[in-house]
Amino acid sequence: MSDDQGRKRRAGGRAGMKARAGSAVIDQMPWRIPVNPDRPTEPLDAEGVQRIHKGAMTILSDIGIEFLNPEAVEILRKAGCIVNGTNVRMDEDFVMEMVGKAPASFTLTPRNPDRELIMGGKHMLFVNVSSPPNSWDLERGKRSGDFESFKEFMKLTQYFNCIHIAGGYPVEPIDIHPSVRHLDCLFEKLTLTDKVCHAYSLGAERVEDVMEMVRIAGGLTHAEFDAKPRMYTNINSVSPLKHDYPMLDGAMRLARRGQPVVVTPFTLAGAMAPVTMAGAVALSIAEALAAIVLLQYINPGCPVAIGTFTSNVDMKSGAPAFGTPEYMRATQMTGQLVRYYGLPLRSSGVCAANVPDGQAMWETSNSLWAAVQSGTNMVYHAAGWLEGGLIASPEKFVMDCEVLQMIQRYFEEATFASTPEDIALDAIREVGPQGHYFGCQHTQERYQTAFYSPFVSDWRNYEAWHLDGAVWTSERAHRIYKQIIAEFEAPEMDHAALEELTRFVARRKQEGGAPTDF
Repeated sequence: MSDDQGRKRRAGGRAGMKARAGSAVIDQMPWRIPVNPDRPTEPLDAEGVQRIHKGAMTILSDIGIEFLNPEAVEILRKAGCIVNGTNVRMDEDFVMEMVGKAPASFTLTPRNPDRELIMGGKHMLFVNVSSPPNSWDLERGKRSGDFESFKEFMKLTQYFNCIHIAGGYPVEPIDIHPSVRHLDCLFEKLTLTDKVCHAYSLGAERVEDVMEMVRIAGGLTHAEFDAKPRMYTNINSVSPLKHDYPMLDGAMRLARRGQPVVVTPFTLAGAMAPVTMAGAVALSIAEALAAIVLLQYINPGCPVAIGTFTSNVDMKSGAPAFGTPEYMRATQMTGQLVRYYGLPLRSSGVCAANVPDGQAMWETSNSLWAAVQSGTNMVYHAAGWLEGGLIASPEKFVMDCEVLQMIQRYFEEATFASTPEDIALDAIREVGPQGHYFGCQHTQERYQTAFYSPFVSDWRNYEAWHLDGAVWTSERAHRIYKQIIAEFEAPEMDHAALEELTRFVARRKQEGGAPTDF
């Protein structure tokens, strides 16, 4: 544990309480749950949806999925599936019956109930970057992940109102031993933020520890924790056609306690999936549904979601590519299939760029707008992702949050009523063909809130920008990041809960934490 664990975490400050309505560092948009008013983009017609659905059903019934977890295999055997070793096959009627038990939406309530979230419908939630092994910033360049960088990213996660979920580790802190890493990381996550958080399904001890830590941090009884979703896990299949032991183990543990599981196959067309997008999506859907069937059989009605990570590889190098036209279409297609099954959808804000440059932003913007177009409910890696997930960057985090705010503003523009005041005929008559609208009363009454106001973008002309130091976007983002960290104050936490959480972490460390292979 860090030195300040015994001290009461304070509320508010420039990055805590005030961050909900703006702050001294930037004037950001207030906390809200975005609602996407747009009709989803649907590249498939009804017959196309059915063809991919039938393809997925054929994979499940004729080819089967490898379940590398004996408990899961035995459960599915008892459910009537055809089992041959680790290969499990299931027919369409059984799949659809189980999928039909899952809710179309659910809420997630963290220790601060004001941060409660809705997962599903037209709601769209943004999650911080999760799981890169390395960090990069303008001062230090690329380096292995460490605990101090981890904490910096958690502070950024808490600070920005457009980030709704403190997902996986924004960077893997390899200077903390793997046996206790989850204890230190979750302690910081639960005290530096008051947002919904996540457990990695990487062994029974880690999953059970995180559930208990979330329960303690929220001041909840065991019954209160189990009564509604408080946190979640995301599991990945091992494409092609496999679910591994620890991920299934963690998913089953959460499902039994009513905590959500997002099932996200990692299907890269041309490498771990067919080179065609339709084939890659069919494979991805089959892998996701197989795990959801298991979870619904274990606990009918437990909250689940399907994640998509279907993209393509660079066929010249074999490297993953993101934010591509193929990635965008695959995300839209998956959205159609997931709506067909009546489940929430997760996608990602991703890129293959190595530094926060133009490539990073156009690829990430493509990914984020594909999320908008597909009806995504949860956007993983929405801020801070670089190098195909190998780097987390604070400058990129800040720059991405600008885009996320623009998306939220875009959603809200669609709700503006076309009243006579909006259509502004009186102002048009007043200005006529010779004047301008800067000084008219209609503009004066609205100019402060009429348009989106950026915090990273510089809208001055070249000469003004150059006279002010010619500061590039990533440099501006770096300054904002450094100021946020310097002025950060953690959100309030109940003192008794903090003390109990501190004792729990100390005890579990003394017991050795989680077993490792080291």
